[in-house]
Amino acid sequence: MKYKLVIDKNAEEEIIAIVHEPSSLTEQIENLVCSFSGTDGIMGSSDDEKRRLSFYEIECITILDRKVMAIDTNGNQYRIQQSLRDLEEILPSYFIRINKSTLANEHRIRRFDAVFSGGVDAVFQCGYKEYVSRRCFAQIRRRYK
Repeated sequence: MKYKLVIDKNAEEEIIAIVHEPSSLTEQIENLVCSFSGTDGIMGSSDDEKRRLSFYEIECITILDRKVMAIDTNGNQYRIQQSLRDLEEILPSYFIRINKSTLANEHRIRRFDAVFSGGVDAVFQCGYKEYVSRRCFAQIRRRYK
């Protein structure tokens, strides 16, 4: 197998893979290319800092006190200027909606906990919990079947 990367700022970006037959590798490459939106992070601000948050370090993006907030791997909260609807357009495909006001990084969900009231909570690796709506949970279950 050969690999070639050409960096040319004047050329249109394209990815061409020539293979004998589809495989799990070609599927992974296709998913990676299709999920890339041209950026790999967003700007967030907290009380004392403004910084770029990589998509991989974001556990979830949710609405708290009528503000769009990103929660990172350490449990820190950052205010995001974009709306959830706008973020849904630029976030990679591994961000899934778990309720009306939360987008979750599925790679950062540690587990789903059943709640006494009959609902389900998503528990993230940083310890943050967010409820999962029944409609979204059904879609998540179908995704993993």
